[in-house]
Amino acid sequence: MFVQNLTPLGSLGLSALVAVLPLATVLVLLGVVRMRAHHAALLGLLVALVVGIAAYGMPVVQAVSAALQGAAFGLWPIMWIVVNALWIYRLTVRTGHFDVLRRSFGRISDDPRIQALIIAFCFGALMEALAGFGAPVAISAVMLVAVGFHPVKAAVVALVANTAPVAFGAMGTPVVTLAQVTGLPLQEVSSIVGRQTPLLALVVPLLLVIIVDGKRGLRDTWLPALVCGVAFGLVQFLASNYVSPQLADIGAALAGAAALVALPRTRRPVPDSVRIGTGGTATAATPADDSRDDVVKAYLPYALIIVIFSVAVLPPVKKLLDKATWKFRWPGLHVAGPNGKPVSGNTFSLPFLNTGGTLVLLAGILTAVFLAVRAGGAASEWLATVKELRFAILTVTGVLALAYVMNLSGQTSTIGTFIAAAGAGLAFLSPVLGWFGVAVSGSDTSANALFGALQVTAAAKTGLPADLLAAANSSGGVLGKMVSPQNLTIACVAANLPGEEGKLLRKVLPWSAGLLLAMCLIVLGQSTAALSWMLP
Repeated sequence: MFVQNLTPLGSLGLSALVAVLPLATVLVLLGVVRMRAHHAALLGLLVALVVGIAAYGMPVVQAVSAALQGAAFGLWPIMWIVVNALWIYRLTVRTGHFDVLRRSFGRISDDPRIQALIIAFCFGALMEALAGFGAPVAISAVMLVAVGFHPVKAAVVALVANTAPVAFGAMGTPVVTLAQVTGLPLQEVSSIVGRQTPLLALVVPLLLVIIVDGKRGLRDTWLPALVCGVAFGLVQFLASNYVSPQLADIGAALAGAAALVALPRTRRPVPDSVRIGTGGTATAATPADDSRDDVVKAYLPYALIIVIFSVAVLPPVKKLLDKATWKFRWPGLHVAGPNGKPVSGNTFSLPFLNTGGTLVLLAGILTAVFLAVRAGGAASEWLATVKELRFAILTVTGVLALAYVMNLSGQTSTIGTFIAAAGAGLAFLSPVLGWFGVAVSGSDTSANALFGALQVTAAAKTGLPADLLAAANSSGGVLGKMVSPQNLTIACVAANLPGEEGKLLRKVLPWSAGLLLAMCLIVLGQSTAALSWMLP
């Protein structure tokens, strides 16, 4: 049995400094050296293994086994979702229905700034609510490119938009997990997160129109962006506080889209100079006389995804799907936490049916049937998708292998404990802990599982509200999604930007850091009389 030691070098600060080296290696290689993502991920993994074995004393066999488990998780469920989501896109391109979809969005509005709000913020939030795990970024980026966005701009918009809905994504999984690991009531945690992330929803749409078209975008479309954000944030707040955290994002996404479409200003035509100036093409949204049948078929794949995921979360159906899950002890792993108790990472779970990738695969099969794609053609498109994603698969498996080595060796917990030791400053730094967890793992659920209990323990030592710091872990974590190497790779693949992860990182890091600072100030204010009135 390997027992984690959070201060292997004797000093918590020195141990944390060494523990951060793997993630720092990846980010520097991507953002500064501009190395290809799969090379950076593998080098980061090597650093994590060296630190885990040499500094933390993790046995070689267990360290390698931890890396293999992370790689397996990277394949299933992460890349399993991405492969099948992009396969559906290839099917619609093959049949010409994606062009129909592009023209249909053009009829709603030919303004790229409005299209960014509809596709990336609203539709992306709906995908986050139902699927999560990279699918919203993949699908949104693909759709933005299809309506005429420059690939880099499409990827950046998709990444930044995937913030406000993340805490309640995948049917509320992050907050449910947070409640489970902290022992706090779910409704209590959900209520506070629901009084933090809606504030992001007010700001993110405004940021998106700035990203798309700079100051002109904000000047021309601030009202639609604000209306969309207010509708989204209000419904997310109401649902998370008074209805159900599982329904918060579904309601918010639909409300944001409805408010945006209902606003007369949304349908104003824009000159070609705006489309060209925002990185698109003057003909990207040109209407065409598509038949109603073709339009229905163009929307059908995404309607199928919504229906299938909505049915899958119904308790009787979910219980049935969960039966096809293989849970087993991962070979070679015998890890205990600092308290001597075995960690959950010793076991692994393979949900064959109740996982986003399988549900998206089902939607893809039905899409192929309804769009009259022969079985051979559909299979060849699927294999072509896997081939196209081969380097992305290597990157994601490498990043998740790194994350698992850091987690199971104790490196991540060392960093978390160091931040949690901030005393009175913890209220300001608690969102940073969640941000770091998501930057490493790519998942707000994982960050809550890693640091949720730690936040509660630290709160007890400092006299701060435990539910506030636990919620801050999740709310701060959502802002780490856009800089996670895993999500950067997914965005690059979807927008057809091979090897451009470093470029995207440099573009989204300022937005991530700025929003994180705002969230830190919000949580700090909520811990004092200044904003404590916001809490339930």
